[in-house]
Amino acid sequence: MTATSPVGLHRVLEPTGDALSLPQAARRLDASPEIGADEVRIDVDVLNLDAASYRQLAEKHTSGGAVDGAAVRAEVLDIIATRGKMQNPVTGSGGMLIGRVAQVGPDSPLGLSVGDDVATLVSLSLTPLQITDGLERWDGLGERVPARGHAILFGRSIAAVLPEDLEPELALMVMDVCGAPALVSRVIADHRERTGEAPVVAVLGGAGKSGSLSLAAAGVAGASRRIAVVPFQREADLLEGSGLADVVAIADARSPLGLLGAVEEAGGPADVTVVCVDVPGCEQPAILATAQGGTVIFFSMATNFAAAALGAEGLAADVRMLVGNGYVPGHAELALDLLRTTPGVRALFESRLAGEQTRAL
Repeated sequence: MTATSPVGLHRVLEPTGDALSLPQAARRLDASPEIGADEVRIDVDVLNLDAASYRQLAEKHTSGGAVDGAAVRAEVLDIIATRGKMQNPVTGSGGMLIGRVAQVGPDSPLGLSVGDDVATLVSLSLTPLQITDGLERWDGLGERVPARGHAILFGRSIAAVLPEDLEPELALMVMDVCGAPALVSRVIADHRERTGEAPVVAVLGGAGKSGSLSLAAAGVAGASRRIAVVPFQREADLLEGSGLADVVAIADARSPLGLLGAVEEAGGPADVTVVCVDVPGCEQPAILATAQGGTVIFFSMATNFAAAALGAEGLAADVRMLVGNGYVPGHAELALDLLRTTPGVRALFESRLAGEQTRAL
């Protein structure tokens, strides 16, 4: 077995030399199936594309109000073949996958065994990936992508064995966004320790995967008030009666005054604002809806972080802004426990999964 780097530098094909990048920033990776001593090869079952990435691809290939699924599928295949990984060149994001462990290097520190059904907890944007079935079972019309191929995990990657009490693809949906509720819990605990008060929490995109889990985590962590912001009545209807929010507000998260008014009417401004929407332009509205001394957590790959920084300066906003990097120790376990113990979250996730599976038939 060849010498390897625990962070995957040996898999970077472009750039090379003095400009050598880590795998996430690299233009092209070596996705060959032969593994190094600390690597693991996964046989892929399903890819789960990042929401911002899929939205960009779908909008690019929409004509006459209809998404050209074949064109989306062709572009995803081209990205993977060209880059050796699934990294949308526009959004920079990828997603994650589930599969079965096919081979484990003798020095792998991940604790995995051949035959384990696992979810990768690192982004596809840095995971060497080859597809062998042409994605023939995917219609290109959703984030869930049935696939055959293989992926490579490095010595410093993260993966979790799928729980036996949950459907694998349900667990995948949860693990795909498990960093969000874990960081929300941490921020609320920090706020309570600093101020001695329970915070008002606003979640933009509260009916989505990361949004609903963030609302559930906020409740467990002791938020004084949970405000869910959604753009449409149909999403508000999903949350009504779920027990996940004290107030559900309908507002466009890209509208500064519209969002501010909705949050204030719902009991804000927010001490903690969590941005879980997958569209650009929400940075300054989120900052404006957050109280001085509060915290904004950006969990969307559509976020323009320069716009967030300059927007806060321009608004004279004394707010702490955090990038949700997807990893907090214990994040998968926390998110799965929220799914198991929070009926409102489980109902939303099962409904979403059922809709995707029905559409795929």
